[in-house]
Amino acid sequence: MKVLNLRCAHGHAFEGWFGSDQDFEKQLGQGLVECPMCGDTAIAKGLSAPRLNLGAGRESSAETQPVVAGPAADTPEGRWMRAVREVLAKTEDVGERFAEEARRMHYGEAEERGIRGQATREQTEALLEEGIAVMPLPIPAALKDTLQ
Repeated sequence: MKVLNLRCAHGHAFEGWFGSDQDFEKQLGQGLVECPMCGDTAIAKGLSAPRLNLGAGRESSAETQPVVAGPAADTPEGRWMRAVREVLAKTEDVGERFAEEARRMHYGEAEERGIRGQATREQTEALLEEGIAVMPLPIPAALKDTLQ
């Protein structure tokens, strides 16, 4: 298994796990490798340190446990990913009915709750003109589906 340090054209850094360099190149060529932050498929491979199993069989103590840094780290990207996950967990996905449902809640025709969904630019502008507070939130494709 190869763990590669990757970066999208927007500068987001992330890891990718592949069976080999050839697997990475094949998936990259097919557009299957994308940034978990923005969905960009213009990905570049960075420098990666090799993993050496020099101490196999030795017991590790709490002081020598590996520390993993990634999107959960205290970086702007990590904080943003945590915020998006929290929004996904605490809101109901109403899909393309977003504008209709936001209006129903605003005018007291439906119970107020956190919702998310899709709206066109025109729908969003109309909601804002009516005094309905909405805001666009791009959600990375990696967070939309459950990992298998």
